[in-house]
Amino acid sequence: MLTGSVAAAEASDRENQENVPPGPKDAPQLSGALGHRLALGLLQANQCCSAQPQASLSQIPWSTNDENYVAVPVGKMANKQPAFTIHMDEPDGTRQKKHLSKKFSSSEEALGLKTAVVSMGTRKPLTPIDNPMDLSSVSPSIMDMSIVQEVEQRFNVNHVPDYIEDIYKYLREMEVKCKPKVGYMKKQPDITNNMRAILVDWLVEVGEEYKLQNETLHLAVNYIDRFLSSMSVLRGKLQLVGTAAMLLASKFEEIYPPEVAEFVYITDDTYTKKQVLRMEHLVLKVLSFDLAAPTINQFLTQYFLHQPASSQVENLAMYLGELSLIDADTYLKYLPSVIAAAAFHIANYTISGKMWTDSLAKVTGYTMENLKPCVMDLHKMYHRAAQHTQQSIREKYKAVKYNAVSLIDPPERLNLS
Repeated sequence: MLTGSVAAAEASDRENQENVPPGPKDAPQLSGALGHRLALGLLQANQCCSAQPQASLSQIPWSTNDENYVAVPVGKMANKQPAFTIHMDEPDGTRQKKHLSKKFSSSEEALGLKTAVVSMGTRKPLTPIDNPMDLSSVSPSIMDMSIVQEVEQRFNVNHVPDYIEDIYKYLREMEVKCKPKVGYMKKQPDITNNMRAILVDWLVEVGEEYKLQNETLHLAVNYIDRFLSSMSVLRGKLQLVGTAAMLLASKFEEIYPPEVAEFVYITDDTYTKKQVLRMEHLVLKVLSFDLAAPTINQFLTQYFLHQPASSQVENLAMYLGELSLIDADTYLKYLPSVIAAAAFHIANYTISGKMWTDSLAKVTGYTMENLKPCVMDLHKMYHRAAQHTQQSIREKYKAVKYNAVSLIDPPERLNLS
C-alpha cells in the first residue's frame, strides 16, 4: 500500500467544523478554483461532518511541504515520503503559459469563483503531406471519387454484430472489478459527499470548456471514487485529485488531450505542474493502471445498439446518467449497467411512453424488478434536478445539440409493472 501524507486544510474552514482539531498557524490556505465553493459546501455539510470519525485527524502530520505530502491510505496516516519520483520536462521556475487565455462565464462571475477556465490553444493544422487522409490536393482526374466518399463516410465503431455479445459480457465482468467501495466517504476524515459533488460539478464545466467527450467525464469520476476508496485526502488536495483524474481520463479517451499546463491554469495556479504530475503518478499506482473502466456512458451505447431510439431519448438517458455522478451516496451501490438501464427506461418512457420490453431484459440481463430500486431513485433525482445546488449538468443539457432535454418535465409517475 502506498504511503505518504496530505497537506493541512485551511484554518478558516476548520472554524466551521467544531470537531476538527486545528493545525498549525502556517498551514497552507484553501484557495483557488474550488476554495469558495468547498467552503460554502462546509456550511451545508456540518451536520454530516460531525457524524464522521474525526478523531483520526489528530494523527495527520501537519506540514506546508506540499511536494512531499499528498495522500495516505485510508486508516493509515503516515509521515513517509512516497518512494517514487517524477521526471520533469521543464526545470522549476521556467514554466510558461502558451496559448492560454482566461475566459470566465457569466455564471462563474456571479458566484465569485476564482476558476480560470481557458480555451485550448490553436493547433497548427496538418498539411497534405503531413496528413495522408487529406485528399484535397489530389486531382479528381487521376483518382476514383468513390474512394473519397469511402474515406469521408462515418462509421460506428461500436457496431460489431459478431462480437457485441462478448463485448457486453466483458464489460459486465469489468464493471465489478472497477467498482468503487460503497460508503467510502464515511472513512474520509476531512471531505464530504457535498464536497465531492462540487468537484464533479466543476469537472463538468471543464469538460464543456475544452469540448471533451462525455466518456472522459465518466472515467474521471470513476478514477476519483476508486482513489478515494483507498486513500484519505484532505479538502485542500481534493481538487488536485480531481484535476489529475481528469488529466488521466483525457489522455486515455481524447485524441488531443489538454496539456498539463492547461490543467494547472484552470485551477488558477493553485497547484504546480510538478504537483499535478506527482498526483497523476499516485493515482495510477493506486488504480494499478486499470484505466479502462466500464461506465454508464458505455453501457448506454450498448443498449442503443440493441434498441435504436430517437436522439431525444438518447440524450435524455445520457443526462440522467450524468446526474447520477453527482450523488455518490445514493448511486455507488448500483453498477453502471444498472444505472444505464434505469436511465434508458425513464428516458424512453418519458419521450415515447414505451415500457421495458422482454427483448431489452434479455439483452441487458435485467428485468424491471431488478431495476425498480434504481429507477425510483433516478426518478426522484430527475424531479429535484432543477432545485439541486449543482446545476452544471442541467445547464450543459440545455444546449441544442442535446435537444435541450434538461428542460423536459419528468413524468409524475412511472409504470414499473
